[in-house]
Amino acid sequence: MRRALLTLSTLAVVGDAVLLPFYPQYFASRFGVEDARLVGNYLAALCLVVMLALPLWARLARRVELLRLLPFTQLAAALLCVACYAADSMLLFWLASLAMVGCKSSYLLIYPRLMSQAAPQEHAGLIGLLSVIVHFGGIAGALLGGVLLSLLPARHAFLLMALADLAQMGLCLWLLRAPLPVLPPAAAPASSAGEHQPVAVGGLWRLGLLMLLFYCSAYLVRGFFALYWQQQSGLDNSTLAAAVFALPALLALLGLWHNQRRQRRAQPPAGSTSSLLLLGVGGLLLQALPQLPLLLLGRCLFGWALFQLTVRLDLQLFRLSAPAHYARDYSRINLCQNLGVLLSSSAAGALVASYGLAAPFVAAALGLLLCLLAYPLLLPGVRPPLSQGVCS
Repeated sequence: MRRALLTLSTLAVVGDAVLLPFYPQYFASRFGVEDARLVGNYLAALCLVVMLALPLWARLARRVELLRLLPFTQLAAALLCVACYAADSMLLFWLASLAMVGCKSSYLLIYPRLMSQAAPQEHAGLIGLLSVIVHFGGIAGALLGGVLLSLLPARHAFLLMALADLAQMGLCLWLLRAPLPVLPPAAAPASSAGEHQPVAVGGLWRLGLLMLLFYCSAYLVRGFFALYWQQQSGLDNSTLAAAVFALPALLALLGLWHNQRRQRRAQPPAGSTSSLLLLGVGGLLLQALPQLPLLLLGRCLFGWALFQLTVRLDLQLFRLSAPAHYARDYSRINLCQNLGVLLSSSAAGALVASYGLAAPFVAAALGLLLCLLAYPLLLPGVRPPLSQGVCS
């Protein structure tokens, strides 16, 4: 079951990443729109839809088995992908694509489902594995998108996304052949052991605030990176731009291997959260420089810091929550994450329009510096983030 759920997550991530680095080029070629603010607002709207839809899916999943829900949502997403392919006006495209993302967001509940089935000592290793899947799904999707854009009109990417959704639906239907686990009770008394204590609830919201700031900073550079690389390198090659965009995924795989190696040797974790934030700041500032070797080095440093920080912050969520509440608490934290991405998308469009394609890197570096200052205030007395098998 776990392997099948991981495969579902991989298919979803690949499908989502096909056009992710290329929306500026897509809007320019499909609708003749080159306004960076519009692209930023569109990416922000996608995040807003996920923010609103995921808590609704989480509530519904308390009453309907997730694997019975996903075939319907993924079929709807596939049909809406076809509608995006056929849309010949900006309004129709916006309506179809926002509805599509709302349906697709249901797959995010696979994450808390996997965590609830794992023992606490397996959480950190599973978080690291899922982070690598997200990164490498991004590699595969971005490369597929780059190749597709070099061969066919950009709108054909939505047909590829529809195929990924249909594959997810088929895998869910295949899994439904076996008996499904019994759903936990929908509610429990307030005094039960699984109920949140006030300290835990406060810790979750403080963690959410930190994640909002972290995701806003980290995702500022995402939407316009492919365009920035093409400008700096002078190479109008979508496949190469996708490969450079996906460099952090290679660093995530290296980070997972590094963490497992240190765990096997019973060594303490390498680097504190503060040092990783500083490393991320340095990586972002190097990417803002016009020299390509420094840009590539900065991309790698940023990718390493991003992976390690994501694992550590996600691990705090499952330490503050309880298995019975994983889906609900994850939907709340995901709301904060997507609010950060939403803000970053809007800000990136405005920054690029006003100051150029390098501006988001400087702004993101300042955001991570703010995370560095806020971390000890929002999460005081946090245990060492890798003390419970995070490298396993």
